[in-house]
Amino acid sequence: MGLTADRIKSGLDAVAVADTTVAKELKRIGYPQPRLRERGYKTLLRTIVGQQVSVAAASSMWNKLEAELGEGFTPACLLERDFDTLRACGLSKQKQGYARSLCELVDAGELDFDSLPDDDEAAIAELTRIKGIGRWSAEIYLLFAEGRVDMWPAGDLAVQEGVKRLLDLEERPQEKQLREIGERWRPHRGPMAIFTWHFYANPAL
Repeated sequence: MGLTADRIKSGLDAVAVADTTVAKELKRIGYPQPRLRERGYKTLLRTIVGQQVSVAAASSMWNKLEAELGEGFTPACLLERDFDTLRACGLSKQKQGYARSLCELVDAGELDFDSLPDDDEAAIAELTRIKGIGRWSAEIYLLFAEGRVDMWPAGDLAVQEGVKRLLDLEERPQEKQLREIGERWRPHRGPMAIFTWHFYANPAL
């Protein structure tokens, strides 16, 4: 189960009890909508496909890949395709390397998305074994696909900027500082991350 609207609301309400700034802004802009993603390797594969390209380009590549592999494709389907076939779908040499790393781990049974460790740091370590999947991508996956309530993607620029505006900081906090700031919102940092995106998209009027 991901972070549903009810789970986001209950988490933010708990934060607002102790944080008057969050309480005030929550009253002003309301609760964010949930961002739910499917659990499994396809969600991370889409992340790889979408790295460093526009949303439109990523969507086009994914549609071509799905047309080539079939809607219900398995990791083995991708591994069976050669370089030129995947290149025709828009996947660069680097993206192909990352995609194959993911599919090889899943196909070999070394990475099971249905039984990732309960400990967040252990789950992040498991996901970052995949080439091309860094901490940010792993945290975003665990937040949106698994709904982990205390996930805090401190390397995300929009979260950094959102917190800067929310707390009226002079400069945008870098990842290390943002992790320290986020400690005040444990164990509800997942809903707070989604709230900072929501706040970032709602300029103070």
